[in-house]
Amino acid sequence: MDERTRRTDEELAPGARRLIPEPFRPWVKAPPRSRWRLGIGAVVLLLLAFVIYETARWVQTATPPGGRFPQGALQTVGASTAALGDVRVILNELGTVTPLATVTVQTQINGQLTEVGFTEGQLVKKGDFLAQIDPRPYEYLKEQYEGQLAHDQGLLAQAQMDQKRYETLAQQNSIARQQAEDQVFIVQQYAGSVKQDQGLVDAQALNISYCRIVSPITGRVGLRLVDPGNYVQTSNTSGIAVITQLQPISVVFTLPEDDLPEITPQFTAGSPLIVTAYDRANLRQLAVGKVSAIDNQIDTTTGTVKVRAQFENENNALFPNQFVNVRLLVKTLQNAVTVPTAAVQRGAPGTYVYVINADNTVSVRKVGTGAVDGNVTAINSGLSAGERVVTDGTDRLRDGVKVIVAGERGQGDQGDQAGQTGKAGGAPGAASGQGRSSGQSGRSQNQPPTSK
Repeated sequence: MDERTRRTDEELAPGARRLIPEPFRPWVKAPPRSRWRLGIGAVVLLLLAFVIYETARWVQTATPPGGRFPQGALQTVGASTAALGDVRVILNELGTVTPLATVTVQTQINGQLTEVGFTEGQLVKKGDFLAQIDPRPYEYLKEQYEGQLAHDQGLLAQAQMDQKRYETLAQQNSIARQQAEDQVFIVQQYAGSVKQDQGLVDAQALNISYCRIVSPITGRVGLRLVDPGNYVQTSNTSGIAVITQLQPISVVFTLPEDDLPEITPQFTAGSPLIVTAYDRANLRQLAVGKVSAIDNQIDTTTGTVKVRAQFENENNALFPNQFVNVRLLVKTLQNAVTVPTAAVQRGAPGTYVYVINADNTVSVRKVGTGAVDGNVTAINSGLSAGERVVTDGTDRLRDGVKVIVAGERGQGDQGDQAGQTGKAGGAPGAASGQGRSSGQSGRSQNQPPTSK
């Protein structure tokens, strides 16, 4: 049976038996790959467990008991006292600087531009010379009309003389009455001709005056639009130059229709509504003016109304079409409870502040806020003057936490050091009691002063 088995193996795999020498054939075994994979996996798991253990031990060592801010630890905060003061009710809006007058200087007659009397960007006054058009064609035409006028005036004088003669002769019945009456109408005809000639002369005199172009307003001249030597016509739409009035100047801005009930009565009564213009960044004050006009209708698409404020602009800080931030002073609240704006928090309770109690613990107090004037906010309800509120460090606070004010930190530290010194020396019971009393004495200095 062994012979048959050996023969069958040789027939099935004759080449495999020849690859390995006969003496080594009983000891050769193929190593399984699964053992290597299990070994590598075990090493990786050991390393991962070691890293997790070391990380947890480091976090436990670095974090004090009770979390980042322990339950009994004092939190250092900034504080301020609520006080009575005046708060301005201000409306902040966006506006555009708009000139009160912008004039495009155009010619009123046709002719060649011979001279330009301004430089680009020059400040001109009303009546200053700007440009000159060749007046000679109009001067010659004026002389022609003056000659015609003199001729018709002579005919009128002769007709008037004949009229007097005909009236005398008609009274003497020397001529027909019709001839004397016709002379009256001849005099009227010559008088009409003289008046027509005078009108033609005056029209040419006006055209000659139009040849000298002067500034119609006081302002700044823009870039020159036509150079000398060009033939200008009344049909040209570009003009010669554009003059913009700078002093005074206005700012046009919009207000919500809900604010009109507070503004319109004051404007109608003649009370000045002060407007302050700031630059684009809303940092630098440019000018101070007052409301000069309110539009007569509300824009239905935006629910706003246009308002114009006028500024003297003596230092030319406002420039036409400039974007500015506008602050309109509506009224001033007298003797209102005020706190720094940084003390007002907003969250789930609504609008609230952290009030520092007599035992240096904080409590959440819901308040009603009013107008905001810069860094000051008016409190309508929930807070009284003299109470201290937290202004800095509110992100680390919760209701009932004990705090220490930053300005009073040095005195509290001296009390804590005295308490620790008492605990370190003497009998355990007596020394620790003395240390606690000293520490409490030092912390009691941080309590807010009682209001008088």
